[in-house]
Amino acid sequence: MSTRFFEVVTDAFEVIGVSVMVIGFVVSLVVTARRWARTGDGALAFSTLRKMFGGVILLGLEVLVAADLVRTITSTPSLTEALILALIVLIRTVLSFSLQVEMDGVAPWRRALVTGPEVLAAAVRRPGEPEASAR
Repeated sequence: MSTRFFEVVTDAFEVIGVSVMVIGFVVSLVVTARRWARTGDGALAFSTLRKMFGGVILLGLEVLVAADLVRTITSTPSLTEALILALIVLIRTVLSFSLQVEMDGVAPWRRALVTGPEVLAAAVRRPGEPEASAR
């Protein structure tokens, strides 16, 4: 396949990664505003915003790592390219780990049950409505 195809794929991954973060931030703000309007609890609304936006950033970083992988795999192999990829993945992994610990308050392997869909479901649940697992 032509290198132009892989350049387009890489660019598409980068656009998707950034779009995920931008759109996710807007959605996080909307959900947070609704949570605050429903409960009047600013601390709960802020916690919702942090958890939702943190998850969005994590997802965006994963997509951007995929873009870097495609770029490196499809480029002319060199030690410099491999080292650059390793450094980028290391930085993004440290960022992801730090965000996960910041959002959950514990290391990811100690809090495996916290997921993005559960956070979103909790954020949009009406006050007094039981959790789906309690039904």
